[in-house]
Amino acid sequence: MHYNPVGQLEENLIAALEKARREMLQERGQEEIDLPPVEVEVPREKSHGDYASNLAMVMAGRLGENPRRLAEYLAESLDFELLEKVEVAGPGFINLTLNNNWLAEALDKILEAGQDYGRTNQGRGQKVQLEFVSTNPTGPLHVGHSRGAVVGDVVASIMERAGYEVYREYYINDAGNQIDLLGESTYLRYQELFGREITLSKNSYRGDYIIDIARELKQEHGSKLLEKPEEEAFIIAREFALEQMLELIRQDLKKFGITFDNWFSERELHENNKIQEVSAELKEKGYVYEKEGALWFKSTAFGDDKDRVVIKSDGSPTYLAADIAYHQNKMERGFQHLINVWGADHHGYIERMKAVMEALGYERDNLEIIIVQIVTLLREGKKVPMSKRSGEFVTMREVLEEVGRDAARYFYSMRSTDSHFDFDLELAKKQSTENPVYYIQYAHARIMSIKDNAGKLSEEIEKGDASLLKTEEEIELLKLLARYPEELKVAAERRACHLVAAYAHELAGAFHVFYNKCRVITEDRELSLARLKLVEAARIVLRNVLEVIGVSAPEQM
Repeated sequence: MHYNPVGQLEENLIAALEKARREMLQERGQEEIDLPPVEVEVPREKSHGDYASNLAMVMAGRLGENPRRLAEYLAESLDFELLEKVEVAGPGFINLTLNNNWLAEALDKILEAGQDYGRTNQGRGQKVQLEFVSTNPTGPLHVGHSRGAVVGDVVASIMERAGYEVYREYYINDAGNQIDLLGESTYLRYQELFGREITLSKNSYRGDYIIDIARELKQEHGSKLLEKPEEEAFIIAREFALEQMLELIRQDLKKFGITFDNWFSERELHENNKIQEVSAELKEKGYVYEKEGALWFKSTAFGDDKDRVVIKSDGSPTYLAADIAYHQNKMERGFQHLINVWGADHHGYIERMKAVMEALGYERDNLEIIIVQIVTLLREGKKVPMSKRSGEFVTMREVLEEVGRDAARYFYSMRSTDSHFDFDLELAKKQSTENPVYYIQYAHARIMSIKDNAGKLSEEIEKGDASLLKTEEEIELLKLLARYPEELKVAAERRACHLVAAYAHELAGAFHVFYNKCRVITEDRELSLARLKLVEAARIVLRNVLEVIGVSAPEQM
């Protein structure tokens, strides 16, 4: 089977295995047997080859045969021109080792593609709306929000490079009791600044940031609000506080390197009567009914454990009612797929929103939820106490100021979203290779140093002959560079930013090993050019992967 070396190795290998399986089933007259797709993976142990497949073990259960015998048969009939060695291991794994004939062409492709290396058309321009952060604008973004913010942003970047048309959106919860409480808390603090006695309710927002907003309100209006009717003064205070909080959130996100294509206001849904309209629409379909003076969504019809109130008996809508209208609005804007990034406390909300999608006439799978588990900050192995500044929590800004944007973004990206994450602040600040982001950036700085030392030789890199790269360290680095499009493809499929972060660390490690074992600039001009070509490819890929994560690629450290 002919192979296009960059970005299709895995696809072609799978196709070869599928062909071997199909031919075997045809010989046995068992073509009609339903079998899952063929899968390959990169083994953890290098001795197990470049790729491995459990195909024979998957087939054995369906066919009622010995998996190792099936694996041996498939190994013998496998036709793939880049295979150096095929081995059957354990109960029936097929381990595949490739020859190096494709690596020279792969190296040229990396240099040719440059900053576009790794991009694919996997998403085929599918319009995806990715909604993340979307926290109530009633306080500064805290450390939990910052993990979800980075995850959302990096997943969006990964999917964009995989050919999806991604639209980043922040949903502003600017309607309801929490905004009234923000206004009330601000107005009370404003009065306090003029010496008035105040009594905060048990639900009032008490962070110092409220006092800061009250001071801004005083600077803007002086004492004029005290002379206005209380209801009018309250509304002015509420709208001022909301505007200030949104600006604070925007600035914090910008410092984190995160911007949105759209900030969608919940108020639009209320003002345009969209909540009542969609409730009436679902009632007409039989999915909303009246009970005890309230309107209920019949979510049990779609697999939820109980029905949910959408309009309370006092006529006010629930959060769910607004979410129904919002998700209808999303789909009506022409998005083919919706992704919501939520915190761990929203896990129980998934089924009812899947039910909403079905009730609205869409597929359940049109909506995808990424749940991001909680973050614990550690300093010297101990949990960091609550922030003194806010009185409530450690803010995104405080973490950013302490460890810097690069470390924060990488650390938030490097663990699977379904894992609780312990963020080691001291490690994130270390200027040593113990710190994973320093380790990766140091590899890029080393590359730039090599290029500087190469002088005029670096102008002839394209003449480098990759066939001269024969050491184990050179080949391992080359293979890893060629694997980047596949790594990005899998990360896009799984919405998994941690896979890209892990690849960046693995690539930096392979480069450091190469750097320590192989002198790049030598008396052998041809070998020097070949190694410079490899170094340039490493620079391109390392910069590309860091750009996906939103981490800088320094030229010196």
